[in-house]
Amino acid sequence: MGASLPSPHQRLLTMRNPFTRFILFAVVLLIILGVSWKSDRIENVGTKIIKAASTHNKDGHVPQHVFSDAPQAGDLDIPPVSTHVMDCRIDGNYMNYLKQKYELMDGFQYYKRYVKVNREPIPRRSITKLDQEFLPANAVKQINLQQPNFGNEQCVEPLNVYVPQSPYPATGNLSDFMFGVSTTFQRFSGERTSPVNEWIYWLTDGKGHSNGGKLILLLLDATEEQIAHARTILRDAGVDVDVYHSDSTMEMAVRYLTLIPTLYHHPERPNKKWLVSCDDDTFFPSVHTLVQKFDDYDHTQQLYIGVLSEDINNVDRHGSQAFGGAGVFLSVPLAEQITRDYETCKTDEKIKESNSGWGPQGDILLRKCIYENTDVRLSVLHGLYQLDLYGDPSGFYEAGIKPISLHHFKGGGWHSAMPWEYTKVAHICGEDCTFMRFQTTDNFIISTGFSVAHYPLGVDFNLQQMERTFAAAPQDKGWNLDYVFDPQRPSLLKTGRKISWDLQEATLTPDNALHQVFVRKANDWRWVDKNEQPMSQLDGIVELVWIP
Repeated sequence: MGASLPSPHQRLLTMRNPFTRFILFAVVLLIILGVSWKSDRIENVGTKIIKAASTHNKDGHVPQHVFSDAPQAGDLDIPPVSTHVMDCRIDGNYMNYLKQKYELMDGFQYYKRYVKVNREPIPRRSITKLDQEFLPANAVKQINLQQPNFGNEQCVEPLNVYVPQSPYPATGNLSDFMFGVSTTFQRFSGERTSPVNEWIYWLTDGKGHSNGGKLILLLLDATEEQIAHARTILRDAGVDVDVYHSDSTMEMAVRYLTLIPTLYHHPERPNKKWLVSCDDDTFFPSVHTLVQKFDDYDHTQQLYIGVLSEDINNVDRHGSQAFGGAGVFLSVPLAEQITRDYETCKTDEKIKESNSGWGPQGDILLRKCIYENTDVRLSVLHGLYQLDLYGDPSGFYEAGIKPISLHHFKGGGWHSAMPWEYTKVAHICGEDCTFMRFQTTDNFIISTGFSVAHYPLGVDFNLQQMERTFAAAPQDKGWNLDYVFDPQRPSLLKTGRKISWDLQEATLTPDNALHQVFVRKANDWRWVDKNEQPMSQLDGIVELVWIP
């Protein structure tokens, strides 16, 4: 006779029974989840951030890629064609808008001038002399909204400026770069501190598409709703971004160091050549120049690229290293090494050693991690700017330079500037055009995108030297900045030799024209003579309209 059949209970528990296999699988799964939950509770915050980066696709998010109609590297730069019709008639409603927005006095001055852009196969020049005057006699109109006396004004002939045939921002391609930024939701969403407009400029084509650059944003102590809000705003604008939590319980210097393994472990890292740590107020005015500079480096080598502070005191205080606000660029092989050494680079001892007297410094912690574990040393890329400057920054922005990066322009003790507004002119005349200078026969100098300055006693100084309108701090010895800026010429502020209208807003219009509004206030402390008398009794507006 054959073998006896098992009892019903035995049949129920046999491994051949699907129900039994399901029960055992569930038990094993619960054990694994319990161990995982426990380990997740005890692992450090840095590890959790790094893991978040490496598993961010579990929520179903597919990384954003450059859309098919977005410009790619090598695409031809097609100069815009403007359909704008010159019109210099003064509109009372617009004058009232300017008066209210900039709190202008009654009877302010207004002057409008067109600028015709001529792109030629010429090199970029720091200063170009024009054979035209900027302000013909009787061209300025005094605006009195109570007694309107305007409406039939005629345009002065356009200024003709010649610029290089440099590429436009829309064709930039940052596909080789991944950027990491740590900030607070308060700064991200603040009216004066939000970096969104700046990121849209250098991380998109300006038309809602990514330019290939990847942004990893860590928000300190943000709620889930705030994380989602930041992600939505940036992605809707075309920025390819992933947003993660950061935690204030972690030492600030360690949070900074944690950016590197976070970037390295990101799933999109294999497609990148450069991992970049920067601040929320780091700005890249020319994407093409940035890419061109890094074409000169071998990304397969361990490379640590950045720049020292312009202030020699800060180098003496903190050390010789890449100062993070200007951008710290790491090749992937070096980021891999830092990731391996991460745990030993953030011990209590290392944190203590990174304290320069101003608290533990992330730049120092990163430099020590590299220098103490490799033979790699900083490769300085001139043109990156930390901008540890106080006071009026006009001498820097009016120097005709072509910066690769800018920093510390949000005020709060540092200087205040609006590079997102300044660089809009690049959409009309190309990236090299930004900050180029044009000198007219009547001693005006247009610092493209930044200011229109008049020198009533003549331009009898060296325009190749930077005007020292700013200061180093906290110890200004007079020569702190010379090793980067070269010796600067004396400031013309409060001398009666210079008066300037500063850019406050720039607007690109659908007919491919750029309208720039420059403002000068009569009570500006800078524009007085040696006897402290104002150089003008009236507020003033200069409007430039750039047409291709």
